[in-house]
Amino acid sequence: MRSTSRHWITRRGICLCCLSATLTAAGGALTPRQAFAEAQGIVDQIRSAAAAAPIAIHHLRGGVAVLEGSGGNVAVFAGRDGKVMVDAGIEVSRRQMAAALDHLGPSPLTHLVNTHWHFDHASGNQWLCELRPTIVAHENTLKHLRATQRVEDWDHDFAPLPAAALPAEVFATERTLAVRGATLQLRWYGPAHTDSDIAVRFVEADILHAADTYWNGAYPFIDRSTGGSIDGSIRAAEANLAATTDATIVISGHGNPVSDRAGLLAFRDMLVAIRGKIATLKRQGRSLDETIAAKPTADFDAMWGGFVIGPALFTRLVYLDV
Repeated sequence: MRSTSRHWITRRGICLCCLSATLTAAGGALTPRQAFAEAQGIVDQIRSAAAAAPIAIHHLRGGVAVLEGSGGNVAVFAGRDGKVMVDAGIEVSRRQMAAALDHLGPSPLTHLVNTHWHFDHASGNQWLCELRPTIVAHENTLKHLRATQRVEDWDHDFAPLPAAALPAEVFATERTLAVRGATLQLRWYGPAHTDSDIAVRFVEADILHAADTYWNGAYPFIDRSTGGSIDGSIRAAEANLAATTDATIVISGHGNPVSDRAGLLAFRDMLVAIRGKIATLKRQGRSLDETIAAKPTADFDAMWGGFVIGPALFTRLVYLDV
C-alpha cells in the first residue's frame, strides 16, 4: 500500500493497461469480427489482473480518499463514526482492499454506494456485505444485479449477486446520504454508460465521483446491452461539467483517478468530435469495416487510445449506436 499525491499519474487502474494489447491489433485497426473475438475473455483477464494488483491510496481532502487497483476507482470517506465507500471493486481483491480500508482508520463501514451494476464496481459487494453496510444504488442497478445479465460486447453472462450483497436502499432520480462529517448527493444521469449510472458528490469537500461516465485519458466502454449509448454518454459528460467548477476535484471511473473540470471538458469534446465523424461516415454509406479503416479517432488516439478500449473497438461501439 502506498499513499500518493493527487498528481500521481498511472494507468494501472485494474491493470487494464496490460490488457490493451489484447484488444488492439497492429496499427489499432481491427475488423468488427476481430474486435469482437478479441474482446471475448476480457472479464476473466480483468479478474486475474485484479487478484494480484496492489491498491494505491490517493488522499484528497475532507476525509475522502481514492483506492485504485480493484476494478473502477473507489472513493472512501473515513469519518470518526464510520466509513462510506463509493463502489466496491472486484471481489477477488478482498485481501488488498481490506488492508486499504484498515489503513484509512478503524471506523466501521456503514454505507456502500454502487455507482452502477458492472462487476468491476459492484462484485466486491459479495465480501463487503459481511461488514453489514447499508448498500445504496439506483433502482436499475438492483434490477441488473439480482438477475443474470448478459453483456453482448464482452460475450459474457454475469450471474446474479447473492441476496445479502444486493442494494437494500434504491432510488429513482436523487438521494441525499448524510453521515457525520459528510453529505453525499446521489443523482441518476439517465441512460449513459449504462442505464444505472449515478453521480456521487461529496458536498463539503467539493468532490465529484463521476464513475464510468468519465474515463480519464481513455476511450470509454459503452454498454449497449443495458441501456448505454454514445448520446447518453455525452449528456452525462455535459451534466458533469454543469456540476463542477475549477475548484472541484473529479474522480474518474477508470484511468488516472484524480482529475478536474478541464479533464471533463477534454473528455466531452473528444466524445462529441468522434461521434460526429463516425455519424458522417455512416450517413455516407460507409460500412463498419470501411469506417474503422477510415480511422475517425486518429486525432485523439495518442491521448485516449492506449487503454483497454482501443480505437477500433471504440469506433465499433459508436458506429453501432449512431
